[in-house]
Amino acid sequence: KAQHGGHERQRVGPSPDSISASAAGARVTFARSMSAGRNPNVIVTGTPGTGKTTTAQQIAQAAQLNYINVGDWVKEKELHTGWDEEFQCYTVDEDLVVDAMEDAMSAGGNIVDYHSCDFFPERWFDLVVVLRCDTSVLWERLKARGYSEKKLQENMQCEIMNVLLEEACESYKRDIVKEVQSNSVEDMEQNVDSVVQWISERKMS
Repeated sequence: KAQHGGHERQRVGPSPDSISASAAGARVTFARSMSAGRNPNVIVTGTPGTGKTTTAQQIAQAAQLNYINVGDWVKEKELHTGWDEEFQCYTVDEDLVVDAMEDAMSAGGNIVDYHSCDFFPERWFDLVVVLRCDTSVLWERLKARGYSEKKLQENMQCEIMNVLLEEACESYKRDIVKEVQSNSVEDMEQNVDSVVQWISERKMS
């Protein structure tokens, strides 16, 4: 089971330099990864506060694809085992989440927004976008959300330790993982344009 709203896990994985190098070259080989016969599925992931929801919504709107906010599904469809008072979030039942999403993901054409990606079937996604944020920017964003000190520190540690990036690189083929900076509106616009262009090229191929 996983906590919805933050990360407790820290893993030993490849160095940030090797991850960044593999992610930087991802766009060149994206075309080979897409499953034939359907529109691509993309997940936008990253530490809470990196801008996942806004980025994913804008990609979905521009590319005319379906937007799935997994956190909203967890609450609306009760895909959890209850409320965790300590972490102030729902305890996600990952099996229920996967079962609920299976039909939509198999059909293709989804932009998925969630702060974790390791429990989804690898076959679902054609592109994994990991948003990164400078710690000073992230700190201010999380403080503005009114996070408790414990939750704030947990998420800051998650970003500093590259938890989400390592999780993505361990769970998916390196050539579909794309690490991007998300510190400003300009960064977000550039990221949206890049992913929408990639989707457009896949639709035409």
